[in-house]
Amino acid sequence: MRIAVARDGNMVSEHFGHCKQFVLYDVEGTSIEKETVVDSPPHEPGVLPIFLKEQGANMVITGGMGRRAIDLLEMNGIKAITGVTGEIKDVVDAYLAGTLVGTGGVCEHHGDHDCQHHHGEHDCQ
Repeated sequence: MRIAVARDGNMVSEHFGHCKQFVLYDVEGTSIEKETVVDSPPHEPGVLPIFLKEQGANMVITGGMGRRAIDLLEMNGIKAITGVTGEIKDVVDAYLAGTLVGTGGVCEHHGDHDCQHHHGEHDCQ
């Protein structure tokens, strides 16, 4: 299994579509076999799900994500866990232990606005 975590420094990115990098984890059972950091392609609607499929990802862990991105990931056989915050290492450890809980943060975009995400809640304005 390959897990892609949207990255902002050592933290899970608050917004999938705007993260500059992903950390890819090759996982066997509950062990991390390999960790790779990849740069995101330029932001364009629909590009990231295809990019992550090409990277071999089976799952994405992130903060907020738009409904269309979730649908496109699912169409490409990639499961999304959204509404996740915290340090990437802690989040991946929690996933492997079966204790990771996402809040399902979905950003519904309504025209040209900035989507502000906050730890512990999803506040799309």
